[in-house]
Amino acid sequence: MESIFHEKQEGSLCAQHCLNNLLQGEYFSPVELSSIAHQLDEEERMRMAEGGVQTEEYRTFLQQPSGNMDDSGFFSIQVISNALGVWGLEIVLFNSREYQQLQIDPIHEKAFICNYKEHWFTVRKLGQQWFNLNSLLTGPELISDTYLALFLAQLQQEGYSIFVIRGNLPDCEADQILRIMRVEQQQRPKLIGEDEAQRLSVPQVSDTTLPGDEAPLDEDEEELRKALALSRQHMEVEDEEADLRRAIQLSMQGGVDPRSVDPGAVVTASSSHESGSMEKETLSAEELRRRRQAYFDRQQQNASNTTGEEKDSGTKPNQ
Repeated sequence: MESIFHEKQEGSLCAQHCLNNLLQGEYFSPVELSSIAHQLDEEERMRMAEGGVQTEEYRTFLQQPSGNMDDSGFFSIQVISNALGVWGLEIVLFNSREYQQLQIDPIHEKAFICNYKEHWFTVRKLGQQWFNLNSLLTGPELISDTYLALFLAQLQQEGYSIFVIRGNLPDCEADQILRIMRVEQQQRPKLIGEDEAQRLSVPQVSDTTLPGDEAPLDEDEEELRKALALSRQHMEVEDEEADLRRAIQLSMQGGVDPRSVDPGAVVTASSSHESGSMEKETLSAEELRRRRQAYFDRQQQNASNTTGEEKDSGTKPNQ
């Protein structure tokens, strides 16, 4: 995976990251994209001026902010389209009637760019394999051929705009290497900052303070605590992939201003996973207290029975 260029999220420059991850190199900077946006703004101004510079429509247009960029780092689809045009590439709306009538299997395409609430990311074929190059991830995510169509269908269902990239992409090292070899991914990449967010939000069992814990736990209680910890760990492992998917989807959708998707949104996106983990933690603590009380009741009952038996036999309990 080291040969794959993957530009990670910086501020709200997801359009820049999307383009560079698509082209597999540092082809565009914010300054260059801003220049394209200003050029588009000027062309729009000139068209509006054709109707007369004294008209109400023209004066209203001048007062409105640019629709092609803003101070947060947002760039419009027109900017992305013009930037790709420099390389002889064009974009086609994936769910348009014209494209769907072609009935082309997605695995035969070269790349897609996806957008939801102004967050852009790339899905590209390198060699014979597909990769999700979302800048919010810590690294490229391998997508199997069989899963690609389902992945795109899921994005469409959630409201994403998907564009097919047509034309010849620039040669890149990753594409050359992956033409002669295939890679396997043992572990899916996480969201940027996800590990730290989980570490801060999910307390460990050993750090849990319960009422009456001043005395050391005996062997039975210690085994009970270990069993609860292992059970919780097992549940989290089973839910890991589903939680990660939900976190990625939420991070793309926002939870913040859609024009300011940044690594901080990752922490917000993880809130669903965090709240679920905290619920498990609370339930485990209640269960532990219940079982502790039952254990103490049994101990007290056993002690009472022993005392009664000793009195009946004429013996005294050991001091």
